[in-house]
Parts: sequence; C-alpha cells; structure tokens
Amino acid sequence: MSKEITILDTISTYTKWRIEEQKKNIPLSLIRAEAEKIIAEKFIFENTLKKPELSFICECKKASPSKGIIAKDFPYLAIAKEYEDAGANCISVLTEPKWFLGSDKYLKEISNIVNIPLLRKDFTIDEYMIYEAKAMGASCVLLICSILSVEELQYFKDICDDLGLSTLIECHDESEIEKALKVNARMIGVNNRNLKDFSVNTDNSKRLRNLVPKDILFVSESGVNSPEDIKNIIDMGADAALVGEVLMRAENKKFTLDWLKGKYDKD
Repeated sequence: MSKEITILDTISTYTKWRIEEQKKNIPLSLIRAEAEKIIAEKFIFENTLKKPELSFICECKKASPSKGIIAKDFPYLAIAKEYEDAGANCISVLTEPKWFLGSDKYLKEISNIVNIPLLRKDFTIDEYMIYEAKAMGASCVLLICSILSVEELQYFKDICDDLGLSTLIECHDESEIEKALKVNARMIGVNNRNLKDFSVNTDNSKRLRNLVPKDILFVSESGVNSPEDIKNIIDMGADAALVGEVLMRAENKKFTLDWLKGKYDKD
C-alpha cells in the first residue's frame, strides 16, 4: 500500500473518532435542525463557477501532511479578506485539525466576513459533517472518492442536494471518475497529487479531462505554481483551479493571483 493511501486511511479513521466525539456534545438531531433552518441561496458555489473564464478557488491552509507547516503565521481572517479583495471567486477552508491544522472556527468566522462562497475542505465520512458544514456557513462540501463507496457518495450528495449545498467530488484516476459519474456529479475535481509518491503534476487533470462531460463543472486541484500552469489548465478546458500553497506562501496575495492570471511578470 502506498504512503498516500495509508495517510488517507489514517486520516479517515481519526476523522471517524473525531466526529463521534463531537456528537457527544451536539447530537446529530440538533446539528441537523440547525442546518435545516438556515436559509441561503441554493448551489451558489457551483453557480459562481459557471462563467466563460477560469474561476479561482483560493485556499486557506496552514499545513499539510506532505509539506508540513505552510503558514506559521496564519491570520486566517485577513487571508480570507485578501483573497476576496484580490478577486477570488470562492474560498476553500481547511477544517481538518490534526494533519492540516484546520479548525471549524476558521470556517465559521470567515463566513461572517466575506461575501463569496466557501468550500468546507475536510474528509467527509459521516452525514454529521454535512450538516455541520451548512451550520458553519459553507456553500460546498468536499466528497473524496478514495475514501467513499458509490453508495456513500450518493447518500451524502443527496443530503447536500436537500440542503442546497454544492458537492465537489474529488477524483484521482479513471475508476474514481466513473464513481463520480455514477452519482450524477455536477462538479468534479481532479487532484493533481500522485497518490504513490506525493509528486504534483497538472497533467493528471489533462489526462482525465476528456472523461468528464462538458456539462459537468471541472476543477483542477493542486499543482498551480505559475502562469504556465494556469494556461495549461485553461487549455484543457477546466472551469476552475483550486490554488493553495503558492498563495499561502505569498506576502501579497493579490499580486500573486494577478501574476498567475498572467497580468504581469512576478519580477
């Protein structure tokens, strides 16, 4: 078994324990009731990405298993506002606490200060997490094919649909694209990180792009480090790019986002 697969399994196991602990404080019935009473525009995340030019989903991420600490200083509210001011279409917020050093409070507080849609970036393995996401102000939930069966994907997607939440269904290879299509995904994200050796290459998105019908939103995730990467993503016909590390390490996020868009040289 590869190192990445082991990490996914370990994170999933920990997440199951973490959610069971949270249920002891706030039972499923209460978090569901809280989510269901929230009135918000339905499917705003995916609708925001439906435009001719490439959309940018900018990520608030303090750390990752492969990179360790990415942002020692992590003023997440300032980062989120800077993303919005820089022209981000949506923001991805990590809430996984152990390996990504995320927090539910990041999502809750960011939702109160920005006016663009938010993705809850976590390892969804329980319906509880979907109701949590809605209650915390998310407009979209990540569903990872690597850790979910087709039946689980369908069940979680149906709950999201009922709540008006978008679902970004993440795939890594051909078999996972098939799983996403079986549940009638409206938005598919291809992770460019190689599950075997941690290498990142946007060619993974290019390789899988033709397997996804044009009427399904296509998001290229990870591996964006230059305007050339963005050009490749545009050329393959993607609808959006999820950009994390290069922006998190940038002192001036607006400048860097404009640079990625090819507006001027970084030097």
